[in-house]
Amino acid sequence: MKDGIGEGMTRGDHAHIASQLFAAYSHVKDVRALAAVIGEEELAPLDKVYLEFGNRFEREFLSQGEYEDRSIEQTLDIGWKVISHLPKDELHRISEEELNKYYGK
Repeated sequence: MKDGIGEGMTRGDHAHIASQLFAAYSHVKDVRALAAVIGEEELAPLDKVYLEFGNRFEREFLSQGEYEDRSIEQTLDIGWKVISHLPKDELHRISEEELNKYYGK
């Protein structure tokens, strides 16, 4: 995938937002496993934020309908919308420039 994304092929932020979404969703899986053991109410506040991110990621990003025709730009924008629910200081795979341009927009 990485040879076909980025500036000149898709959009300059593609690789970083994809990597960050993957990493954050991976963390969601760990938090869900922890919640299954100790209960969701016992999770740290940040872990609860990750759970909400995971739900939004699945509902808004992954659940593209069979007949939904999204462009790559629309998909990247949805990715930013969803990742913007996490605190900026959790987003280690995205440049400061990209955060300034897309985070929370």
